[in-house]
Amino acid sequence: MVFSWFGLRKRRVVAHTLKPRQEKVEREDKVDLSDMTPDVVPYLGQVAYFELAVFESLTRAVTAAPNLEAKEGLSAAAGEVLAKHHGLVAELRKKKVDPAVAMAPFAPAIDTFEELTSGRNWYEMLLGVYLTAGFLDDFFVRLVSGLPKALRPRVEEILETDRTADVIVNLLKEGIAADPKLASQLALWGRRLVGDTQLVARSALQLSGNHDDDEQRLEPVFTDLIAAHSRRMDELGLTA
Repeated sequence: MVFSWFGLRKRRVVAHTLKPRQEKVEREDKVDLSDMTPDVVPYLGQVAYFELAVFESLTRAVTAAPNLEAKEGLSAAAGEVLAKHHGLVAELRKKKVDPAVAMAPFAPAIDTFEELTSGRNWYEMLLGVYLTAGFLDDFFVRLVSGLPKALRPRVEEILETDRTADVIVNLLKEGIAADPKLASQLALWGRRLVGDTQLVARSALQLSGNHDDDEQRLEPVFTDLIAAHSRRMDELGLTA
């Protein structure tokens, strides 16, 4: 992977300490998607591989980081995501399922998605991780209602225990403050990410085959997810 460093200056980027979120992501679960949730093994396999792909993206960001402070913060964030992956893998093993076998069907599409959302430079890479992981984690939590009752709280806790956003947001804010031109570049990149991310979400659904009915039910779900995406952009001072 080759990253463009054009426009990046050497500067001290403060990587703030990870801290627990004060609030869970607000979700208006008005639409019951339990009948659209895949079977347990495909669900766990897809989500586990997605978290592994996010971890790999963060490790590339660590390698490309401009200073040690950023490397340290991002390495901690990568560890948080890897823990989520391990938690989902543990659930597969409880079911006597080989995690590699469960994840394999989803690897090609998710690998392609990660390539498409990796960005042209370090800051686009960070924004890509922040926005796509936030969007898809929110979406996968919405599908938890279709899992077996005993499994639901464990998976929900795994997906909602995420303290990586603070680190990435602070690094992005530092970069934007140091180079105001970066904001317009990242705003455009953030808007471009939405379409591909929605496609990944839709690929996880077990649809009824009635296109009009499915779309009518899903419209408010994706409206809420896009609204959350816009709030993440707003937090960075970017226009969604």
